[in-house]
Amino acid sequence: MADENQNNQAANGAAQNSQAPVQFSLQRIYVKDLSFESPKAPAVFQSQWSPQVNLDLNTRHTQLQEGVHEVVLSLSATVTNGEDEVTFIAEVQQAGIFAINGLDDAAMRHTLGAFCPNILFPYAREAIDNLVLRGSFPPLMLSPVNFDALYAQAEQRRTEEAAGTA
Repeated sequence: MADENQNNQAANGAAQNSQAPVQFSLQRIYVKDLSFESPKAPAVFQSQWSPQVNLDLNTRHTQLQEGVHEVVLSLSATVTNGEDEVTFIAEVQQAGIFAINGLDDAAMRHTLGAFCPNILFPYAREAIDNLVLRGSFPPLMLSPVNFDALYAQAEQRRTEEAAGTA
């Protein structure tokens, strides 16, 4: 019986070792692009402040070499005051270089589409807030984003479109 358990454990260990271990490391986080525009300054500082915030968010990724990917999170905050008068536009493209190995295609898509943007978002949020403060406006504290839910919605749309074309 003991020999049988040892053989089963050895067989399980061999099966686990036949798969490449998952490797994930963050190599660099950087700002790829940064922009701030306040087209109505200085007149905007003399009007009553009742902001409306529109946030656009996008991600993209490219493979730089085998197992190394760049992920870019783009945030654009357009703030209007009152009647569609643009007060300011703050934009950032926050990027990261990630070394990722040992994932199947579905797990890789999820990692690049949700996990990596989740890592980049706090940096992008800070960059936007810093730009807004430098523009002499009140802080713009962006709410957390559920990248897993956004990824799931995008995958569902992709599946529906693929089914529609088939």
